[in-house]
Amino acid sequence: MRYDELIQPDNGQPATLIHIIDKSGFAGWLAAQTDAVRTAAKAQKFEGSANDIAILPGDKPGEWAVVAGVADAATMAVWNLARVADSLPEGTYRLVKTDAGDAMLGWILGQYRYQEYLSEPKVTGARVLLVKEPGRIRAAGHQAAATALVRDLVNRPAGDCGPNALEAEAKRIAKAHKADVTVTSGDALETGYPLIHAVGKAAMREHAPRLIEIEWGDPRHPRIAIVGKGITFDSGGLDIKPASGMRIMKKDMGGAAHALALAELIMAAHLPVRLHMLVAAAENSIAGNAFRPGDILKSRKGITVEIDNTDAEGRLVLADALSKAIEDKAGMVVDFATLTGAARVALGPDLPAMFSNNDEFADALLASAKANTDPLWRMPLWAPYSDMLDSDIADTANSGGAFAGAVTAALFLQKFVPDDVPWVHLDTYAWRPTNKPGRPKGGEALGLRAVFGYLADKYPAR
Repeated sequence: MRYDELIQPDNGQPATLIHIIDKSGFAGWLAAQTDAVRTAAKAQKFEGSANDIAILPGDKPGEWAVVAGVADAATMAVWNLARVADSLPEGTYRLVKTDAGDAMLGWILGQYRYQEYLSEPKVTGARVLLVKEPGRIRAAGHQAAATALVRDLVNRPAGDCGPNALEAEAKRIAKAHKADVTVTSGDALETGYPLIHAVGKAAMREHAPRLIEIEWGDPRHPRIAIVGKGITFDSGGLDIKPASGMRIMKKDMGGAAHALALAELIMAAHLPVRLHMLVAAAENSIAGNAFRPGDILKSRKGITVEIDNTDAEGRLVLADALSKAIEDKAGMVVDFATLTGAARVALGPDLPAMFSNNDEFADALLASAKANTDPLWRMPLWAPYSDMLDSDIADTANSGGAFAGAVTAALFLQKFVPDDVPWVHLDTYAWRPTNKPGRPKGGEALGLRAVFGYLADKYPAR
């Protein structure tokens, strides 16, 4: 689907009208309608509730219009038009007395479908919205495409989305934006990125691990690092997950999907930054050479790690990637990772847990999250819990046990980022367990628009 074609400038071309109302305005709207319209609304039990839709008769044969209920007609929030775009037939539409605003994004994403593996795809045709805000079309298209990229990658089965597929996606993005790509893979990781190598070596033959890097932008601009966890399938390793826990572990590369999508957004918007994107890609598999509980591994930074649990592997690959970002003089670091079940227990599927070593950075990201309707929730880097990671025979353990799992995972990562480098860690789910308008069940971008909004405000395109 061409997301940039679903919103077009309104130049007066023919279109079906869409009336937007809310519950408070329903009675006044209904009173102003013809008997035929009131009858149609009553027959469809339309009362102006959010996400309700009714088809209305037009003045001439063959003409018709739409009325859509939203939570607040005065504010066109992101998802206001998602249900409408999902439900209407193919055609061209125009809003009546209302600007689309932020709802452009919802209009586009309301038409998202993941159909790659359907033998008979459910093609519904495009619904095009005409708007009088042409300056916002390009940005909405880019954000929709980035969201769709995250969804597509996370939805794709692990057998078709291994580390090589993430490398191919990085190269596609880099080529489109004239960026540089560096890939360190297989046994070449053993000396430079030993934690990534250890996690991925059990799948070496068919799904060799790798560190994928994209660099773009003027070296004179502020250097920012975007890091993504790319565990393309997580069996749990020798501490194997139960079947229920393994069922959707194709999504464990959701952090990498976010990093790739954010990198493309930054480049497409021409933000004045020196971008360094790093994806640590590996499959956490089981074989005779798999890393074991009790093993001690030495990280790129030199910190030795006792393996308490092989299912706490994401933080290991991130540790080496974070170390590389810091070595390359990142002035700011953001990492995305589907890291802990504990974050989901605490905050559920919709709220990424955000940890940061810098209050100003964290506050600005929370403000962007609110402004972009892409919520985040700050969690504490609670230093007293650091002793949960103590090891008797190594510098640290990789797992802190049953309590405060999201916090101890973040504290582990903090060991690889110096205090003077602003850093945010997003423990995101990258998955939606139920359908909502514009947000189908499956892979999801959570935190992507919040981070991009922050960067676009801090480093506006010139």
